[in-house]
Amino acid sequence: MPDARPGQERFVAPIDETPLRAIDAVNVDAVPENQWKEAWKRLRTSPLFWLAVVILTFIAVMIFFPSLFTSADPTKGSLDNSFAPPSEGHPFGFTQQGYDVWARTVHGARASVAVGLLTALLSALIGMVTGAIAGFYGGWVDTVVSRISDIFFSIPLLLACIVVISVINNTFPDRGFWGSVIVVVLALALFAWPQITRQMRGAVLEVKNLEFVDAATAIGASKMKNLRRHIVPNALAPVIVASTISLGVFIVAETSLSFLGLGLPPQAVVSWGNDLSAAQNQVRSGQHLQLMFVPATALALTVLGFILLGEAVREALDPKARKK
Repeated sequence: MPDARPGQERFVAPIDETPLRAIDAVNVDAVPENQWKEAWKRLRTSPLFWLAVVILTFIAVMIFFPSLFTSADPTKGSLDNSFAPPSEGHPFGFTQQGYDVWARTVHGARASVAVGLLTALLSALIGMVTGAIAGFYGGWVDTVVSRISDIFFSIPLLLACIVVISVINNTFPDRGFWGSVIVVVLALALFAWPQITRQMRGAVLEVKNLEFVDAATAIGASKMKNLRRHIVPNALAPVIVASTISLGVFIVAETSLSFLGLGLPPQAVVSWGNDLSAAQNQVRSGQHLQLMFVPATALALTVLGFILLGEAVREALDPKARKK
């Protein structure tokens, strides 16, 4: 620098001595990553995600391979074993009717988790369709869908399910395992979809005004094609988060209904709710507390796993929430 005062001179290296390093290079031919690949990169570095994976993997193995955990039949009991203490192969003893506590806990996971998964899928499907249509078309369609969802949203979930299942129980008392599961799933999904509808509607309203939707319209894409190929895939993030978290809510709802004697019938289905209901007398008397604590612990761990998974997915799909 010619005008610099003594001691203020600056040295600038020649260009040929400071070449562009590979770390600074940009590959202009690389395909840009979509939001799902970026979300997976963030997800796999989350401790919450891996903790949820460990818990839910354990529950999944319990559901699909119950013989790895117990060889006892959960539906066969003997009064000779009534309130028998723990023994080899029966780590938590027996119930009042002589059923193995641990065997019923292991086999009860299938019904409870099945209800939660099927209800979350069905309510998400209904909410996605109604929310996408309401948010995309607007006008009177949005008004009708919003008002109907407001009506269903104002009805308490558990109370509505009690009424619906009571009517079905009186009409069709003998339904078997899957028949009982489907009735509970339909009753829960019938009153759970408005929350997903609101999430999907808000996401569609935000996405449909973005530039890539206008570009697709400019090159000749129809409204339905825009909705199906461009808007819905980019509006799924909040729906996935809400559905993942609601899995635990639906499992607890099924357990509550079975605890009240209105969910899965105890004579046809082994479930945590039925075991908790059968153990309430022992808990009140302060004796044989393991009859309630064992299935209650399994229920709590399962719900915790889905809640942790939902939180991890939320942070991965919404980086702004993580910064907060």
